[in-house]
Amino acid sequence: MRPSSDIADSDPLRGDETIFGPELGEFPNADQRAQQLEDGEAMKTGTTTVGIRAGDSVVLATDMRASLGNMVSSKDVQKVEEVHPTGALTIAGAVSAAQNLIQTLQVETNLYEARRGNEMSMQALSTLTGNLLRSGAFYIVQPILGGVDDTGPHVYSIDPAGGMSEEEYTVTGSGSQYALGVLEQEYDDELSVDEAKTLAARSIKSAVERDLASGNGLNMCVVTADGVEITQHKDFGDFIDEE
Repeated sequence: MRPSSDIADSDPLRGDETIFGPELGEFPNADQRAQQLEDGEAMKTGTTTVGIRAGDSVVLATDMRASLGNMVSSKDVQKVEEVHPTGALTIAGAVSAAQNLIQTLQVETNLYEARRGNEMSMQALSTLTGNLLRSGAFYIVQPILGGVDDTGPHVYSIDPAGGMSEEEYTVTGSGSQYALGVLEQEYDDELSVDEAKTLAARSIKSAVERDLASGNGLNMCVVTADGVEITQHKDFGDFIDEE
């Protein structure tokens, strides 16, 4: 067992110089990795992502821009992915880490179903996601998990350190403060799926107008008990009247 003094001084993102390390989530080159992110040398999603619970479904939406420092590195990024037959994850943060997290969750949910003969619950999937982030191996990602299981629809906000909370609606990313203002004003717990899609689009559009790291269109995801549907839209007019 590691001495308490070593634990107090250690940083799982920066590596561990003690004779008891490294442990899970520690990286010998973490200083270089962190500096690359700080210097803008790693591709980031920037991002505005939104999750809304609507009736017996969940609506997730994101913008489509990725940045590399001060440059727009991609205008066509799918920032929401299916990770479970009735669950999806939005991503904000470092692209490579987010892609790895999504792949890991997809593998783990498939293994769970193969071994146990039933699908993982959203509570279990959210706990798994938080544990993976807490390990430090996915520096630095801030996802929203949305899904439907036998207990109904769920939206989980999960911070980069693995902290988790279930919400009726939530946002992440650099444009979150703008999107949240729209959600706070217009969310209603009796929203239909179509109304939630319109609200999600309005929230993303509000962020795109003010946040330089968000833009270039909209990923829209609807999760129901029947599965996950993800579509891409370059025009916000597909959901809202832009006049």
